[in-house]
Amino acid sequence: MLAQFGYGILLITFLLSLYAIAAAVHGYFTQSTRAIESARRSMLLTFPLISLAAASLILLLVQGDYNVQFVYEVTSRSMPTYLKITAWWGGQAGSLLFWSWLMSAFATAATLRKWDRDIEFLPWVIVVASVTLAFFLALNILFEDPFARLYQTFDGSIAAYQFAPAGATPVVPADGRGLNPLLRHPGMIIHPPLLYLGFVSYVIPFAFAIAALITGRTDDRWIRLTRRWSLWAWLFLSFGLVLGGRWAYDVLGWGGYWGWDPVEIAAFMPWLTGTAFLHSVMIQEKRGMLKQWNMVLIILTYALVIFGTFLTRSGVLSSVHAFAQSAIGPSFFVFIGATFVTSIALLLHRWNDLRAEAEMKSLLSREALFLLNNLLFMSVLVVCFWGVIFPLISELFTGQKVTVGPPFYERANSPLFAALMLLMGIAPLSAWGHSTMQTLGRALWKPAIAAGLGTVAIYFTYTTHIIALIGFFLVFFVILVTLYEFWRGARARQRAQNEHFFTALSRLTGRNRRRYGGYIIHISMMLMAIGILGIELFQSETQGTVQVGESLNLQHYQLVYEDIARFTGPDGREVTRAVIQVYKDGQPVAELHPRTDYYWEAQQNMTIPGVRSTLADDVYVLLVDWEPASAIGATFKVYVNPLVNWLWLGSFLFLAGVVVAAWPDKDPESVTARARARGARQISAAD
Repeated sequence: MLAQFGYGILLITFLLSLYAIAAAVHGYFTQSTRAIESARRSMLLTFPLISLAAASLILLLVQGDYNVQFVYEVTSRSMPTYLKITAWWGGQAGSLLFWSWLMSAFATAATLRKWDRDIEFLPWVIVVASVTLAFFLALNILFEDPFARLYQTFDGSIAAYQFAPAGATPVVPADGRGLNPLLRHPGMIIHPPLLYLGFVSYVIPFAFAIAALITGRTDDRWIRLTRRWSLWAWLFLSFGLVLGGRWAYDVLGWGGYWGWDPVEIAAFMPWLTGTAFLHSVMIQEKRGMLKQWNMVLIILTYALVIFGTFLTRSGVLSSVHAFAQSAIGPSFFVFIGATFVTSIALLLHRWNDLRAEAEMKSLLSREALFLLNNLLFMSVLVVCFWGVIFPLISELFTGQKVTVGPPFYERANSPLFAALMLLMGIAPLSAWGHSTMQTLGRALWKPAIAAGLGTVAIYFTYTTHIIALIGFFLVFFVILVTLYEFWRGARARQRAQNEHFFTALSRLTGRNRRRYGGYIIHISMMLMAIGILGIELFQSETQGTVQVGESLNLQHYQLVYEDIARFTGPDGREVTRAVIQVYKDGQPVAELHPRTDYYWEAQQNMTIPGVRSTLADDVYVLLVDWEPASAIGATFKVYVNPLVNWLWLGSFLFLAGVVVAAWPDKDPESVTARARARGARQISAAD
């Protein structure tokens, strides 16, 4: 009964979304405020309705109603309750419902704001949000029904139906298959939701952009209305990527955090366009430039969000992150094509109305450097997009699958990332409107010399690797320039207001949250870059089979194999756990317990590393093989991952920077006005 109720709610919500679309369009063209308000209320009603459907599915998962196919596929009696709940997004059908639930929540939040000044946007924001929501609901209703039940037909076959054939007998398995062992991790609680939050959040800025194109509002009002939506979407997507890297580091057992997997890249591509968008909208707000480009970026971001969802769920890619083969691929492809073509057609229609209000006068101005920053992000996007679709194109035309591996992405993107880092150091010291080599040189020489001295110290104390030295120089340079900007601004305020330095710094940051929050993000990115440089350039590994009491050696570490045991875990899995003593330069530093967990339901092993972490490096040990009846011993694989923890440390600072940048101002309009006035004063002073 609960399954039928959940499906019925989905069907009602789908019809309600279609009504909201029709009422909003009718209201706009007939200037009927009643019709538009009816569409808005319909949009508001979708969230409680989908919440009822979601609650029904969660209850089925927790109760273990294995007559429901989705429940049977993703849960089992041995799973703890929290994993049964997170299994909601652990399978294809449930994850699509989760997408719809978030979409309705965000659309509801967007339509609850005051619309007095922007009432012409409202119907089209409703249309775009409702079209997207209706599409995902249709996928659940037509292809991936989370409430379909298992039946046995006359020929003895078992299949899932919402409306069973006459005479079919319900099937209730004694237990479910259980969640994929790789997903039985705390990361399952937060990593997928964060990615979904990032994806869905970008629908709202896109909706406002389309509304601006349709209504002919060519100013930057739509950008100001969606500024924090864009920033929070970027935060969610960024943290989803970082936590996904941490999850992979913990459970995939290959000693790394990022493997340039196609599905990883599918989530990374909208992050690239979203990052470019966050930089370029500042140029439109301050200088009235790049209006056309910003529309292109937000359309691309939305298209890549849907494209990434398509790649993950259609089964066209082979990936540890992807869902199984599904019939929803063609529908996704049609939806992506239709929305992209429609968006581009609207953009071309308004192209001349989106002309810049000012011209770029200097190649070294801040807006020119921001534009170069955007082009570099787009270059990375082209590399990633080509790497993802090339195997599909190759298979389509040749019938052979071609793998595009990490070396392709690393060789193509490394110089682009280095150029981006260099711009992060130069751009903050350039002026809006006009800059010269002389003015930039005077601002840059001190941080550059200090960064050079730091790099020399690295050369004599850590490494002579030329790529690493270039990377460390850029890291030092960006951090020093950013700290110099904090110091320079605080000193100026200290002299002007006669305040204590740290008081001046705090108030300066509070009055310019967006700018200084961005600077904190830049520093966090450089800390993360230290971790990336360390593990990518200096990771070392060894593997060997040893008896109890024997050891493996790697760099300064000696790992002594002391003991091993096999036992049954609390949820029925079979655990094989070793005891390893770690010595550094002859001194004991840690005891590690690498293990393998065998899940009988899925008949699959999961390898859990033993890790000893410091800021200097990680000692990462995997139990590769062991059999109790064998006299051969146990096989271990050992990695030393230098500096990798700077990656996770930087991610925490990254969160702080985004919170500072996104914290609401008392009066957004006055802040924008002050920003324009400051930009005008800088330009006039430079002229």
